[in-house]
Amino acid sequence: MSDLPPSSKKIAVIGLGYVGLPVATAFAAGGYDVLGFDINRKRLQELAEGRDNTASVPPADLLHKNLSFSAREEDLRDRDILIIAVPTPVDEAKRPDLSPFRSAAAAVGRNLKPGAIAVFESTVYPGATEEVAVPILERESAGKLGQDFEVGYSPERINPGDTQRGFADITKIVSASSSAALDTLATLYGSVVTAGIHKASSIRVAEAAKVIENTQRDLNIALMNELSMLFHQMGIDTRDVLAGSATKWNFLPFQPGLVGGHCIGVDPYYLTHKAHEIGMTPQVILAGRGTNEAMPAFIAGKIIQEGVKLGLPMPPRVTVFGITYKANVPDTRNSKVVDLIRELQKFGAEVQVVDPLADPDQVTEEYGIILTASDERQPADIAVLAVPHTHFCHGGSAWGTVVGALKAARGLVADIPALLDRDATPEGVRLWRL
Repeated sequence: MSDLPPSSKKIAVIGLGYVGLPVATAFAAGGYDVLGFDINRKRLQELAEGRDNTASVPPADLLHKNLSFSAREEDLRDRDILIIAVPTPVDEAKRPDLSPFRSAAAAVGRNLKPGAIAVFESTVYPGATEEVAVPILERESAGKLGQDFEVGYSPERINPGDTQRGFADITKIVSASSSAALDTLATLYGSVVTAGIHKASSIRVAEAAKVIENTQRDLNIALMNELSMLFHQMGIDTRDVLAGSATKWNFLPFQPGLVGGHCIGVDPYYLTHKAHEIGMTPQVILAGRGTNEAMPAFIAGKIIQEGVKLGLPMPPRVTVFGITYKANVPDTRNSKVVDLIRELQKFGAEVQVVDPLADPDQVTEEYGIILTASDERQPADIAVLAVPHTHFCHGGSAWGTVVGALKAARGLVADIPALLDRDATPEGVRLWRL
């Protein structure tokens, strides 16, 4: 296969979520014959009709003539490059759940064309591609790595909701099981990624490079969260402190907050799992995770304390704005806002949740939480700006939204991302921010 020109290669992308879909549409726009494969038939139907509920790509890109969709495994059999971009979550015990990764490898293995390259983009611990995926590919295909097929690892770097940096705008790391396969993948990805290609020295190096990107961010946010806890005890506004520190050229501008989602709040557990496997107990990584996991309880406790100080009814009625894991995306996976809601409910609070981007049925099925329509919510004692969707901001500010949720425009507003202008705090409203 290595003697084929890149444009003649047929590509399959397995897993059409936030990662896989932009990859598939980018290669289709680049002139490749692309098959988008997913086991979710409802998702495939929506995509075929030009509808993407993740808002990852424009509708027109879904209807490109080079892009087709299928849930039939046998349709993978003529593909030269098979890119696996499936979720890699953790279970309730925070252990890696590789079942989607294994299932995708098995499906690819059963339909692996001789000479094909299977490329994994899912975030895993160092060694997972060679130790977990390759044996499955060999078993299911009855082939041998290096003789009948090759593998690659090119970690995803998609940032959901980022309108400035898309798939093509982020340097792509590539690695492979042979130098020929590495050159093939570098050329292939390089034809659609304008930001450039970085060739990793090995698959394990590429896996490690990806998993520490999010681990580093997790730890930096954990430091800010611990400082926030400290400064609240001292009566100091954390954001004022950070604004002062940021005037030095080499201060890193991280902010405290809820750390959820399917990347930053998950990936460190993959690295610590591997560390435990080889007999090492990582201290710093787990400490950072523990701090970030504790933030929903800390914030809920502070909100209730502030409500008591104001003499608000106890237990209070609380309206929470936003339940997705980050602003302007509909994804609720591993959202720490859910944990915040649970913690508020432990205090007896009656919680209403408003989020126009989240799928109400999915939220109810996954978390047992019923979303409240904006025009159906009851006046609240406390309003919490948890996720600053643009939808909540009118005239560039969410003040109107949160104050409008309060009884007689009086009460407590908790601003977790600290985006509300303190100087614009209405009379009769107490502002608390993380």
